[in-house]
Amino acid sequence: MNTAECARRLSDMVKDFEDLDTKHNLVVDCERRGDQLTTEILQRLDSTFVTPFDREDIHALAEELDDVVDDMLAVSDLLRLLSIEAILPELEEQADLLVQMGDQTVGLMGRLQSMRGTGPFLKAIDQLETEGDAVYHRSLGRLFSGEYEALEVLKWKDIVQAMEAALNTVENISDVVESIVLKHA
Repeated sequence: MNTAECARRLSDMVKDFEDLDTKHNLVVDCERRGDQLTTEILQRLDSTFVTPFDREDIHALAEELDDVVDDMLAVSDLLRLLSIEAILPELEEQADLLVQMGDQTVGLMGRLQSMRGTGPFLKAIDQLETEGDAVYHRSLGRLFSGEYEALEVLKWKDIVQAMEAALNTVENISDVVESIVLKHA
């Protein structure tokens, strides 16, 4: 699934700043693939008379799946554009959580057709996102502790906020799936 692949590529970028442009381009490839997939889904939605779920739900799910990859690209863009030399430890933690959430999303999407067994995936995504919130708040505390120069604080604040947005968007995906499952229970 494109979301999980993009999360892995971004995590690789966060953990190793070697060949940053190549790693950024791999994230860009995922973003472009996400746009293609979203376009295909929406075109098929327009041309299909009977859909397995409400059209609005399919549209919402497709948009969230596209948005999360856009959020990951925003992190990648910032890492490259802001000339980051050393990584903030909390960003690595956020990246690890994003990979885990991506993997859980793959499992969740695999259960969508049968609409059975989604609970453990929904719970795991929610717990991981809650952990992500704690890491995000801890990173802000570190940034504003006086340990960093003002310019570094501004750079890192934007980066960790962008990563937090990606984590939140994965949770939005699970919320849409949960809504679909509840409608068909």
